[in-house]
Amino acid sequence: MTVTFRAASRDDVPAVVALLSDDALGRSRETDDPAPYLAAFDAMQAEGANHLIIGTTGDEVVACYQITFISGLSLTASRRAQIEGVRVASHLRGQRIGEALIRDAEARARAAGCTLLQFTTNKSRADAHRFYDRLGFTPSHIGYKKSL
Repeated sequence: MTVTFRAASRDDVPAVVALLSDDALGRSRETDDPAPYLAAFDAMQAEGANHLIIGTTGDEVVACYQITFISGLSLTASRRAQIEGVRVASHLRGQRIGEALIRDAEARARAAGCTLLQFTTNKSRADAHRFYDRLGFTPSHIGYKKSL
């Protein structure tokens, strides 16, 4: 299956929210109200270094991720890419779409001058952990979050 990756448009946001909702964790934390997602998309567009990327087959959105480019001083002033919201449609998992998605993220990160690609993943996502391990990622850090 050939998947084409491109920057999402505002019209793609409902399909992305459907992907975010299409798993055990997402079902409990996403909402049917489009307003906060559209506002977030508009804010991302205004930031310039924060992009929503979708993967399509024909007219169907089958994958998505958010990538943010971050300049910093650590690691000899390395620029890094942070990916979030990585999803592949549940009915298409296991068909290497996720690998294509990560390759796309890596290519965008390199093109933006990044030397590191990083992300967090929920501790309960054992299948995702095996996937990322297989692609050469290292679980090198402990992540902490605090709700505000």
